[in-house]
Order: sequence, then structure tokens, then C-alpha cells
Amino acid sequence: MKINSGGKINNKIKKTAALKLRPGFPAPDFTLPDQDGKPHALSEYRNGWVLLYFYPKDDTPGCTTEACTIRDTFPDFGKLQATVLGVSIDTAASHKKFATKYRLPFMLLADAEKKVVKQYGVWGKKKFMGREYGGTLRTSFLIDPAGKIAKVYQDVKPAAHAAEVLHDLAALRLR
Repeated sequence: MKINSGGKINNKIKKTAALKLRPGFPAPDFTLPDQDGKPHALSEYRNGWVLLYFYPKDDTPGCTTEACTIRDTFPDFGKLQATVLGVSIDTAASHKKFATKYRLPFMLLADAEKKVVKQYGVWGKKKFMGREYGGTLRTSFLIDPAGKIAKVYQDVKPAAHAAEVLHDLAALRLR
């Protein structure tokens, strides 16, 4: 953990240190069902870029905003040859309703047993109206064609996230 010249802990570094997975680490493989019940393994998408985004709950305001901004920029992800995979602990049936209602063109993967959210270190304590509970932390991982984590996004701002990822993806592809 770094301390800046004013003696304060750099929160960005502190938060990144709390995650198990960081840029350069291999992205752990997993298999989860999509909104149609079809299983998908992360390893199926090697040799291409992947945005693996974790979100708390289908059809809630922040999650809908995030999903719809990705939907609206989905052709740009395609131009950059990137696959988008959304993951939450909702069921495949819930994902199906959510994807249909908002015409989401990408896969939503159901992690009902919470194995992948824990594997990726995105299950944690949250607070709402003074109540503390366990939940999915809004976090994304940009995974390179070799299967390594290129970038970690924490404390994602739903409305700005797609544009941020597309900017980073374009820059990383030029390297």
C-alpha cells in the first residue's frame, strides 16, 4: 500500500490490494449457464478480449443503467472484437426476463451458487440504509486474448462504464 506525500493512504491502491485478482493475473476459468440455460466457459472466449462484468441484481436502477449503456454501445465492442459477459447471482430465468425486457444482445450468466463471485473476489459486505449485508460488488474485469486480466474496474459508475471500457480497450489493443 502506498502513502502519498501528505501521509494519506492512496484509496485506489488500497482497494486494488483488497482484490484477489489484479492486472497480469490469469483470469480463473469457470462455466455458468446463460439466460437460456446454455453453459458457457470463460475459456471458450480465449484469443479474444472479454469484458466480464459483475453486477448486483437484474432489473434494478443501477444494473439496468449499466446493462443498457453496454447494449447501446454493443456494436463498438464488436468492432473491437470483444465479448461481453454479465454475471450476477440471479437465476437464468431472471436473466431471461431482464435480457428480453431491455433487448440485451450479450450473455448474462447465472451464478446462483455464488461460486464465481467469490472466486473473483467480488462478493463482499455492503451497506444500505444502515443495514449491512453480503452482496455482489459492482466490479468488472477486462481480460486479454491470452486469458490474463488487463484491467480491473472497481466502484463502477453504471452510466459511464461502457465508454470507459471501450476507451481502455481501444488503447490496450494498440499495444
